[in-house]
Amino acid sequence: MAKNTICLWYERDAEAAARFYASIFPNSVVGAVHRAPSDFPSGRQGDVLTVEFTVAGIPCIGLNGGPAFKHSEAFSFQIATEDQAETDRYWNAIVGNGGQESECGWCKDKWGISWQITPRTLTEAFTGGGPEAKRAFDAMMTMKKIDVAAIEAARRG
Repeated sequence: MAKNTICLWYERDAEAAARFYASIFPNSVVGAVHRAPSDFPSGRQGDVLTVEFTVAGIPCIGLNGGPAFKHSEAFSFQIATEDQAETDRYWNAIVGNGGQESECGWCKDKWGISWQITPRTLTEAFTGGGPEAKRAFDAMMTMKKIDVAAIEAARRG
């Protein structure tokens, strides 16, 4: 187990979420599934309590903690994409599996986890600064899923 691990609270579907992420993102895997040794406030002995998994190389633990806490946009995974095809693949997988679109390349999966699906060209435009960054930023502000061709056109002016 990694020294520093992200712990994500799920109502009851940590294992399903981990398996979904592992099916979509490279360098992702589901590891150990731990079952509750006795009853607990939101479950019974033998229910899945925690799941160790990796999402795009980031170690995580999913905790089935019940309905007490909900996810918010204050936490998100940012996935850098190389092109429109990769952007579409991740976006469509998340949104098409019960998720929802948001603004500026953000979406949520059906468990409420926020994802930023961010083409590298957008990040490169921002780090370049100046008028190119402003044009790319202004274009992004009109989008839900990022349109790579539109960002590249905005970069060129």
